[in-house]
Amino acid sequence: MILTLAEDIMDVPAAEWDALAAQAGLYLSHQWLAAQQHDPTAQAHYALVHADGQLIAAAPLYVVDSEPNALYRVHDLVPDRTPVRTLLAGARRGYLNAPLLHPRLAPDRRREALNELVAAAGSLAAAHEARPWWLYVTDTAAAELADACGTKPVRLGEDARIPLSGSTFDDYLAGLPSKRRVAIRRERRAFADAGYELRTLRLSECADAAGALLAQLQERHGHPADPTVMAGLLRDQADGMADSGLVLAAYAESRMVAFSLSYRHADTVWLRATGYDYARLRGAHEYFNLVYYLPIEDACAHGATALHLGMESLRAKTLRGAVTSPLWAVEGTGGANGRPGRL
Repeated sequence: MILTLAEDIMDVPAAEWDALAAQAGLYLSHQWLAAQQHDPTAQAHYALVHADGQLIAAAPLYVVDSEPNALYRVHDLVPDRTPVRTLLAGARRGYLNAPLLHPRLAPDRRREALNELVAAAGSLAAAHEARPWWLYVTDTAAAELADACGTKPVRLGEDARIPLSGSTFDDYLAGLPSKRRVAIRRERRAFADAGYELRTLRLSECADAAGALLAQLQERHGHPADPTVMAGLLRDQADGMADSGLVLAAYAESRMVAFSLSYRHADTVWLRATGYDYARLRGAHEYFNLVYYLPIEDACAHGATALHLGMESLRAKTLRGAVTSPLWAVEGTGGANGRPGRL
């Protein structure tokens, strides 16, 4: 096996990377990582493991200079951790992560390839006097990483997705208990009766309006946000993702008052963001319709088999058919004050 580091994911053929990332989801896809790699708050690198001329394992590695998101600051997540410089291994955004390993590797080769990724993270961390961490990794990945690193996983939360087995919204409803079906129909009627104008937009068409609503949502949850900054982040995302995001928006008096942003990737619709003009809402279950029901309709119409919802608000999600799975943090080896890795 040959381990190398790339500085730019565009130097890695997208088809080769995505062959490894197919089961890992949007936030480890070539396109998403390419859109994120120029974030000025971290230095991006990519560990690549080749065997017989084929890419068999990979992981993005981020040397973090400053972390604006508390949910990616290790000392805010893991008890009794002193703030130190961090190297984040794997996806840095999206709260879903795993090392990328070729699905047809035999168990011993899989472990060998994983060891190469762990060593790469440790070596790069040591070079920058940082500690390596894998955050928001799935059950299987956490078990494999903990074994390879000799550390104990720390539970961070739960990931949620709604499986979609049919081709219509009624098929989705049929899988829920009768009382829940009645409640959802009531919430959908209320939203329809509220008289919003519904629009389907590209993110580039509405980044300013959506950014203002996203800032309101952040403020409501205790995270002060500048609407101009939020709009800039959305414009950057539209550029980086080739404007592939789907915005479902509710308008009142020709003004956007609520929206959700999602991406279709593989067989899943990935909910990415939502926002609201709370003073102009009409008390018509806007959140449930924009975040669950309208995206489910879109997912069914395009043959998707799941709506990915991510962390938090788990009760609301499970009441609407979501299944959940644990997410973990795993401390890597090497880095500052740790066992040395190699490269």
